[in-house]
Amino acid sequence: MQWSLNEIRKRETINFDEVLDLEKNLKERYPEVISLTPVHVVGTVSYEDGLYLLDYQADYTLSLPSTRSLEQVDLVNDIPVNETFVTEDYLKEEKNLLEDENVLVLERDAISLDESVADNIILEIPLRVLTPAEEENDNLPSGNDWEILSEEDYALKQEEKESEKKSPFASLDGLFD
Repeated sequence: MQWSLNEIRKRETINFDEVLDLEKNLKERYPEVISLTPVHVVGTVSYEDGLYLLDYQADYTLSLPSTRSLEQVDLVNDIPVNETFVTEDYLKEEKNLLEDENVLVLERDAISLDESVADNIILEIPLRVLTPAEEENDNLPSGNDWEILSEEDYALKQEEKESEKKSPFASLDGLFD
């Protein structure tokens, strides 16, 4: 769904309540996505003093692989979005606006709800995705002669190594390896 800038200026405020199917688009842009339910979006787009304001609430469930075990994890999300758009002509007149405000410059004479929702869903994807069982269990994977350590555990092991090297002969350690 998209609106032309002329339509928004004429009507000043447009209310919408849409269900968007963005799964294919999101999988193309972010291949790790397993699935995405249809996104329910409720909000308004309006025009005010040269600014185009897009405000909405998006509800969806996103399925991603666990970053630890690759098992499917369903993330239920409800995100509020407030975006401000300006035209390039308006930005030329108000040069300080780009520095003072968080505005997006329109590349064409339309605002696309689909693009905005997809962009904001991608921005909300967490770096660390764990199943409920993995969140409860702090044991990280390990094997023969290897293990994964948290940053805190790694720092503790480094401190232990430093304290072991306080003997007078510690500097000779590894000399003949």
